[in-house]
Amino acid sequence: MGRKIIYWVTTGLVAAFGFISAFTYLSNDPQAVQGFAHVGYPQQLRIILGIAKLFGAIALLVPGFPRVKEWAYAGFTFAWICAIVAHYLAGDGPKALMPLALLVILFVSYFTEPASHLRRSGIDVP
Repeated sequence: MGRKIIYWVTTGLVAAFGFISAFTYLSNDPQAVQGFAHVGYPQQLRIILGIAKLFGAIALLVPGFPRVKEWAYAGFTFAWICAIVAHYLAGDGPKALMPLALLVILFVSYFTEPASHLRRSGIDVP
């Protein structure tokens, strides 16, 4: 039971951050626009990531669709690794820790997913 609670809390946090960042990216929030410019990313990437994070957050919360969920986990992983590197190279120092913290939460969500979710979907669980 404790593992299931940890899974849903961490998954909820990841999804919440996905929804929040999708909203700020897609609404042309000045802080998001400036942030992408600061690290040298094109604004088109902000739109693409906004759409991807929106669908990724939905995929993590909707039951079933295990392959889509795997892609969502992979997408968030790649996005946050890139964010860590981008903030580090931009000289932002501690700002690189936020995507690192999100990455840790994402990994906890991924590795605590109840086995019953995976077995029902046809994925073999050791």
